[in-house]
Amino acid sequence: MTDQTIAADEIARNMARAFQERGLTADDATLELLFTEARTHYGWQDRDVPEETLRALYEIAKMGPTSMNQQPMRVLFIRSEEAKDRLEPALLPGNKPKMRDAPVTALIAHDLNFWEELPRIFPPNPDAADIFRSNATAAQVNAFRNGTLQGAYFMLAARAVGLDIGAMSGFDNAKVDEEFFHGTSVKSNFLVNLGYADTSKIFRRLPRLSFDEVCETL
Repeated sequence: MTDQTIAADEIARNMARAFQERGLTADDATLELLFTEARTHYGWQDRDVPEETLRALYEIAKMGPTSMNQQPMRVLFIRSEEAKDRLEPALLPGNKPKMRDAPVTALIAHDLNFWEELPRIFPPNPDAADIFRSNATAAQVNAFRNGTLQGAYFMLAARAVGLDIGAMSGFDNAKVDEEFFHGTSVKSNFLVNLGYADTSKIFRRLPRLSFDEVCETL
């Protein structure tokens, strides 16, 4: 470990300590924006999503934690009519108009060869890539798990930059992979429609399970 690395680690610890001491918690407005009042949307205003908004979204989402800083998520923003034409055949009938009406549909995917980047993005263990290099099962499990985590961060980040979202899983992954990722190590996971919602298309909020139904303390 070099002196430069030791110094950088100490700076990081001091910053984390100072941040912790601030004792921040989310205010009511933030909780409403991200969770309690935010809704899944099915209709969209005819209003463009600027490229800079998509970039701002990713800059937030990329900060979410993943195992060994793997960052396997890959995102394809579907916004042109040509791209929508390519995606539409893979969707279930009920999801086709949702995708067509949305200004942007984010195709959330993950790279099975994420481990190739580990020497650069996980320098604490220079040999981390060897864990996955010859173990396709471990690579697939980690890519899917951490890519899905990043997809969740992506949706919250979208809300944080003022976008509405509508996630969808009703499509043929194999068709999508053949159309968009043929010959690569990238696999599709789910879709997220992005834009500014037409609130006349939503319905009542559906029930959530209670703490006692879901949680147990041992």
